[in-house]
Amino acid sequence: MNYEFFIAKRIIGSKAYKSSVSAPIIKIGIAAIAIGIVVMMIAIATGIGLQQKIRDKVVAFNGHVTITNYDSNASQESIVPISSNQEFYPEFKTVEGIKHIQAVATKFGVIRTETDFEGAVLKGVGGDYNWDYFKEFLLEGRVPNYEGARNEEVLISQYLANRLKFKLQDKLQMVFAKEDPNKMPNIITYTIVGIYSSGYQDFDATYLIGDIRHLQRINGWKPDQVGNFEVFIDNYNDLDQKGVEIFKNTPSTLNSQTITEKYYSVFEWIKIFDNNIYGIIGIMILVAGINMVTALLVLILERTQMIGILKALGSNNWSIRKLFLYNAAYLIILGLFWGNVIGLSLLFAQKFLKLIPLDPSVYYVTEAPVYINLGYILALNIGTLVLCLVMLLVPSYIITKISPVKAMRFD
Repeated sequence: MNYEFFIAKRIIGSKAYKSSVSAPIIKIGIAAIAIGIVVMMIAIATGIGLQQKIRDKVVAFNGHVTITNYDSNASQESIVPISSNQEFYPEFKTVEGIKHIQAVATKFGVIRTETDFEGAVLKGVGGDYNWDYFKEFLLEGRVPNYEGARNEEVLISQYLANRLKFKLQDKLQMVFAKEDPNKMPNIITYTIVGIYSSGYQDFDATYLIGDIRHLQRINGWKPDQVGNFEVFIDNYNDLDQKGVEIFKNTPSTLNSQTITEKYYSVFEWIKIFDNNIYGIIGIMILVAGINMVTALLVLILERTQMIGILKALGSNNWSIRKLFLYNAAYLIILGLFWGNVIGLSLLFAQKFLKLIPLDPSVYYVTEAPVYINLGYILALNIGTLVLCLVMLLVPSYIITKISPVKAMRFD
């Protein structure tokens, strides 16, 4: 029998232990562990959740990798067309891990109403467009269908719809200027079949989704000419590697750019969340560990006579230290249990009830997103338990300095 574990269980289960002088300090230690695990879980869940949400929104509008013409300028408008007759289109077979590739084009225009006007970019897409992301963003109506004949169906953001007082099935006129200022502009009347909100205000204030064939006609392009290609990959963690492979497997006249390169400032900003998470985890574990060190020292002081008796009966220092470490481990696990219950309750409440809103102009999302994964929860709990026990090895060394004779006389 493991007698250290047996004695630790008896101490924990005794009524005297629960009403002893050390009881309030022990409760504070347990509370510190619980609060620490709650704060760490929230920091990780919201930090990773925010990173993923922002990343997914950028991917929805750009793909993971964008293939463009070297002659294209830095604006959001497609200037120099690319032939769609490429080896990598409509299937990118030369690089593994490519989920989808689609051809698109963009053109700046002005939405005109009887009382107002607004500049916007029409993103032209075709029958190969992946609507999975926009189905998640869709608030009203449906996504347009461009697989048949050319049509005037358009998807507009809630931001633009509210500014220009548009509703579902309303008609809108969009004016596209020509390169020759002496020529009359092109005017297309679209029908709003869907209203979306990505929560990323920079994109919502900019893009409408329409038929690419209108832009080909306005620009004087051939049916096989497009503005650029958007590539989606299976695993975001392979983005840099796939970006290099895609670049090597496209013609020398074309350039490829990952979303982290295209939106460098955004992705550098969300990387800061990692530093915040690590900082919070370090501080919380340190605070919880210090509280448990205090609780352990009080336990040792309170059980000094028992330590002397055990030493007199032949127990070595490590056995007695193990006894108190078992005791401390129980308190840590108790704190972890309540911390997990409270933390997961708060995270699920936010996930399904969306209790905490955020300013989309600052955070690119309308509410605090949460990412709940069993892997990081287990790692957090095991890591906290191990690190706290390691910290407790130092104060438990005081047991080796206790003399049996003096300890049994201790009052």
